[in-house]
Parts: sequence; C-alpha cells; structure tokens
Amino acid sequence: MFEKLKYLAGTIMGTFFCVSFMSSCSNQSSHVVAEVVERPNVSAVNVSYAGNKAPLQPQNFMKLPVGQVQPTGWLKKYLLLQRDGLTGKLGEISAWLEKDNNAWLMSGGDHGWEEVPYWLKGYGDLAYILGDTAMISEAKVWIEGAIRSQQPNGYFGPVNEKDGKKELWANMIMLWCLQSYYEYSQDSRVIDLMTNYFKWQMTVPDEQFLKDYWENSRGGDNLLSVYWLYNKTGDKFLLDLAKKIHRNTADWTNDSSLPNWHNVNIAQCFREPATYYMLSGDSADLAATYNVHNLVRRIFGQVPGGMFGADENARMGYIDPRQGTETCGFVEQMASDELLLCMTGDPMWAEHCEEVAFNSYPAAVMPDFKALRYITCPNQVVSDSKDHKPGIDNGGPFLAMNPFSSRCCQHNHAQGWPYYIEHLVLATPDNGVATAIYGPCYATIKVGEKGVPVKITEETIYPFEETIRLKMEMPESVKFPLYLRIPSWCENAEVKVNGRNAGVEAKRGKYVRLSGKWNNGDEVTLHFPMKIETVSWPTNKESVSVNYGPLTFSLLIKEDYKKVKSNENAIWDSKWQKDADVDAWPTYEIYPGSPWNYALCASSDDLRQMVVEKREWPSDDFPFSANSVPIIIKAKGCRVPSWKIDKYGLCGVLPDENCKQSDSIEDITLVPMGAARLRISAFPVAHQK
Repeated sequence: MFEKLKYLAGTIMGTFFCVSFMSSCSNQSSHVVAEVVERPNVSAVNVSYAGNKAPLQPQNFMKLPVGQVQPTGWLKKYLLLQRDGLTGKLGEISAWLEKDNNAWLMSGGDHGWEEVPYWLKGYGDLAYILGDTAMISEAKVWIEGAIRSQQPNGYFGPVNEKDGKKELWANMIMLWCLQSYYEYSQDSRVIDLMTNYFKWQMTVPDEQFLKDYWENSRGGDNLLSVYWLYNKTGDKFLLDLAKKIHRNTADWTNDSSLPNWHNVNIAQCFREPATYYMLSGDSADLAATYNVHNLVRRIFGQVPGGMFGADENARMGYIDPRQGTETCGFVEQMASDELLLCMTGDPMWAEHCEEVAFNSYPAAVMPDFKALRYITCPNQVVSDSKDHKPGIDNGGPFLAMNPFSSRCCQHNHAQGWPYYIEHLVLATPDNGVATAIYGPCYATIKVGEKGVPVKITEETIYPFEETIRLKMEMPESVKFPLYLRIPSWCENAEVKVNGRNAGVEAKRGKYVRLSGKWNNGDEVTLHFPMKIETVSWPTNKESVSVNYGPLTFSLLIKEDYKKVKSNENAIWDSKWQKDADVDAWPTYEIYPGSPWNYALCASSDDLRQMVVEKREWPSDDFPFSANSVPIIIKAKGCRVPSWKIDKYGLCGVLPDENCKQSDSIEDITLVPMGAARLRISAFPVAHQK
C-alpha cells in the first residue's frame, strides 16, 4: 500500500508510465497512438482551463464550468425528476426555505442557517445544467441575499455564535454555492466577497477558529474554497490561510482512529488530508486519506454498495449489512470521490463513485423523487415509520420515505446527480479530454494548443450495457489526447477508433490514452464485457453479493407501499411551510410482500447456471425501479427459517454459516441493487445439496 501511495504522489508531480502502440485507425485520422497510462501528463499546462497555481500540486483533471456537460438519457431523466420533485419544489414546502425572516435573507433571521446552502448547492447547479430560467431566478434570490449579507469587516452570512465564537460551517456550504454561481455568471462580486471574507478569517485568533463540532470536522470544505479563490487571484495570503485552516481542523491523519465516527463527517472529511497535500506536497497527507477510506471499510464496510454501516455513527459490533448510511452520506461520498479523482487522477475514485451512485444512492429516494429515506441499508426488508433505536443509531422514524424527514438529507440530497454529471467529461493538463466516470451526456470542451471547441457526445445506457460510443464534432482537425478509464472489474476491454481496434491491451484499472489528430465525425467505441461475479464478505459470516460489471444485484422482493400522512410520522425537527399541502406530499412505508430470507446458491456450478436476462429499456428512461429494470439475473436459493425480523423491527443480522436451511431449492430473481427499495444484497451461502 505504501509503495502504491509513494508512486501515486510521484504521478501527481508529473511522471507517468505508459506502453505505446501505433495504430492507423482510419483514413480520416492520420494516426492515433494508443497507450496505457497510469495518469495524465501533469507537467503540461492547459491553455483553456486553469488548474492549480504554484505552489499547489497540479491537478490531474479539471472540472468544466457548470452547464458545459449536459446529461442525456437516463441521467437527464433523473435531473427532470429532481426538478419536478423534491429538489425543485422544496422551496414551496420546507419551512427552512421560507423567505420571511430567513437567516440568509435578512440580518437576524431565525431559520435556514444550514438548510438553505445545503439545498442551494444542488438546486443551483441543477438549474444551471438544465438552463431553467425560473430555477435560476430562484437561485439568484439566495445568492443575492448572501452577497448583501457581507459586513464591513468581511464576514458574511447569518451570525451564529457559540461561546462568543462564530460558527462557520454553513458559510462553507454557501461558498460552494457562490463558486458554482461564478462559473455560471462570471459575477465578479463573488471574488470580492470571498477575498474579503477570507481576509476576515485571517484576523480570527486560532483559539477561536473552527472550534465547534461541525466546522472543526469539516474544515476541509473551507480549504477547497480557499484553493478555488487562490487559483483565480493568486493572492498569497490565501496560502497562509490554507495552513491556518488545516492546523485548526480535526486531525484525519491518525492510523487507526478518527476524530469522530459520524457517517457524513467520514464521507466528506476523509478527503481533507489529501486536499492539504495539494499545498504541503507531503505524501503522508495523501496516504492519510487513503488510510481513512480503507480503515472505515475494513471495519464497517464489509458490505456491498461501496459504503459502510454508520446509521448516524459507526459503532463497534454493528457491522452487519442491515446497518445503513444517511442519504447525506451517499452524496457526500460521491462528491469526495469526484474531487479526489481530479486531485490524484487515481481511477479507483471514479470507480468507487460509480459504485455508490449506481448501487447505494438511487434506492434512497422514491422513483418519482418526491420523498427520501434518511437511512438506507444493503439489507433492508422494511421501510416504516417506527423508531428502531438502538438497532439504528438514532431515535426516530428514519426508515420511511418521507419528503420532510430529516432536514439535513431533505436538503443536501440535491447535489448528488448534478455533481456527478459535472464530472463526466474532464479537461486534462495536456490540453486533452478524459472520461473517467461514465454516463449518457455531451459536452463542448476546448482542446489542443489553440483551444479548439470539440463537442463530444457519449451515447450509452451504461451501466446497463457494455458499450459506450463517443462521437466527436469539431470545426477543424485538431491534435489532442483522449483518456479513457478501463474499469478494474473488466477483462478484455476493447477500444476502437472509427471501427478499428486501437491496437492496445486495455489494462484493468488504468487509462487508455489516444493521442493524435482528430477529425470531425471521428468515433471511439468502448466495449466493457460484463460477467457475473460474486464478492465474499468473510467478516460478515462469509456472506456473498452478486456483481455484474459495475452493478450489484439484490433479491427481488415484492414491495407493498402504504401511503400515510407526512405530518403524522415526521421526526421532531421536520417543519413545513404553513401553506404547504401536506396531502400532496405523502410519506410511503414499504413492507415486504414476498419472502426475503434466502440463502444464495453460489458455488462455481451455481454461478455458471445463473442467467442474465436483458429486458426492454423502460419507455420513461428511468431504470431504477424494480418493476422496470432493464436487466435481471435468474438464480437459485433456499429459505433460512430462522432469519427473521428482529426485536428492533429490522432485518435480522445475517444467520450463522451452519444455520438450518430449507431442503427446497427455489428459483429467485435478482435486480440491480439501486432499483430495490427493499433488498437483500448480502446473502448467506446455501449449503451444498
């Protein structure tokens, strides 16, 4: 592990390994050199997109300004569901977004301190991506309020003081909102506000700076905003502020312990050491981020879906796949993966982002995006409004699909898909393009030494198919490199240019770089063969999960939905506006309408007998519903009579390996985990019959 991290640090400094092959790919293109590389060449400087200014370490990838990557297909459908569902309508129902006496719209306002920026950082990006004028106008109401709030001393936003010290967590979130707004508008007032605010931060004594729980844990978010501004202005005092933030932020560099075990803090704060590495250049800082990621999953993450059991806080002894993660944790983990991908270039972060995005996050919301669940688990067979503490580490109705509960996830969920889409097409330091995270989209990106605009369209229904087609449109021929991530789960990946094999062995977990002069109409085709594989979880009683490419599969359980009034089962801090029609925003409880306590037949012979069935693509372009999934797996299983709902009203912990099982082998159906709102994703293994 140490050698990998030492090498990783070296690649960020500009060295990279490649194996080169020459391939005459078409009569149109003069030639394309196909190479296997670990990272882009970061010693180059992109002429069109600004990366990190010295002395910051160079980025491996640069995100395009918001709106320049446009989703299509199922990803566009997801954004439209968000717009018409909870994200787009939250301003009409959430009391925390009520404008009268709101803390972000008037001095001394009494509500919305955290919730407004939580919601706005996703809502605003959603508006800019969709080009929705009404949503953009609504976002600007809050942006203007934030700008107006700046005081003569540089402080901005609500004054939230504890023990005489200003609490800065909500300001950190609003800074991200302002950064996206600047990308969209180029409004120079954002630069002025951030400059003056960071000058104010420099005046705060260390003993009064970032001392409260949330801001102390999450100071890395402030650090990222300081880098963002430094890359715009080059103001040297910002480097001193970066050091100040780091020394006053919770220490996420310990080998075997964390400052706290709150699931959302872990998902977003583990990146802070790697963020500071961009200034320090100390490989130990970079290694610390990898260590936390692996430490948490080694103890609490021996489950499918990419996350870990911390249904508020990770607790020793609570490691079964029936433990879950907050919806906030899913979207913050995705954001961390995306940021770390750009910092390090490590394809692992892209792959992990897909794992969470495809398997864990979708089932946390209703298919119509009008309600969400606070806690979602890999093994979850009831989604009701009861209090399941201490089985779940929080007291309240945290398993129901409720549009009003809980107020953090209710607002923070909005960032998940917009941020994902913004990272589908990235710029590289050597004036090229990278597709590391995949999905249907198109983007216009400036490439080559003259910054020629090239439109790249990604046609696919990935992760539900094996083929991705990249089509290029450009006003003139231009030379630039194209980086393509090869998934680590994929054997025998193929890369073709204009129908001809690129002539390179596409190695798993690496990038293929195609360099040459590209012409209008050129096409690149990626073929990622998928096969059924099982993953064993020895820590959790040798249970197994089933993967097919980037998708994990769950038992198909009949989901019986019960509609109940949201104001009768919401948690204590849920509030809705006085004019909100609560009946139009019901809560859904989900109960199993079919048996769920199956062990999986998972021997080598059983795997060979599993059948993948492709189904018609859903007419509404939405594949994450159990009734309309485009792919299923037919398998065999047997019942485990002792595996039942436990005394806490939850899916019981996994049974012992030698537990009594039914003698009857049954046909069972597996569906993608992300489409299963009730699910068994980690199975006991059936005894050999």
